[in-house]
Amino acid sequence: MKFDILTIFPDIFDSYFDETIIKRAQSKKLVAIDIHDIRKATTDKHNTVDDKPYGGGPGMVMKVDPIYKTLKKVKRKKNSKVILLDPAGKQFDHSKAKKYSKLDQMVFICGRYEGVDARVEKLIDEKVSVGPYVLSGGELPAMVIIEAVSRLIPGVLGHENSPLDDTFSKGKDYVEFPQYTRPSKFEQWAVPKILLSGNHKKIAEWREEQVKKAINKRSKNV
Repeated sequence: MKFDILTIFPDIFDSYFDETIIKRAQSKKLVAIDIHDIRKATTDKHNTVDDKPYGGGPGMVMKVDPIYKTLKKVKRKKNSKVILLDPAGKQFDHSKAKKYSKLDQMVFICGRYEGVDARVEKLIDEKVSVGPYVLSGGELPAMVIIEAVSRLIPGVLGHENSPLDDTFSKGKDYVEFPQYTRPSKFEQWAVPKILLSGNHKKIAEWREEQVKKAINKRSKNV
């Protein structure tokens, strides 16, 4: 999978993508990430990427031309999508992550300030939001989506079955069962005896029951 990110803050991504599963996925050539600095497409001495909006209003808006020029330089694969990260976009969830993991390439446009010139929407396939709230830019959402999608790509996680029982893996209401490890007793908290029994059938039944309880509890809290 190839990820391309258009941003005015390219250094934001360095530490995150140089750690954990994303670093390993890149070293195994399962994932490739390229960061494209939108400022490099500007022509004035101040590398201006924003301007006042027509019609007035607070704040500044990212200009369409540097984004357009930067996007044109990105080598596109056939099975790809251009995503504008925007709080008004479609809500990102696990089902979207699964669909995106089948792509060959995702291109992210990270907005800043009061947003981007509306003509940028002519250049994209989809607007996506990571939640019903507003952030200062699209960089964090890009990292969220890249991690969620990457871990669904075969070979990225240590065990091929690792994502199969994840929360949301079997539907938007599915919650993963609780897990424990050594020591079997810590302070006043002990591991449920069934998990120490070695009876895999009973353990599977217990886990299924815990999932049902967690789903019911979650539905009451929503």
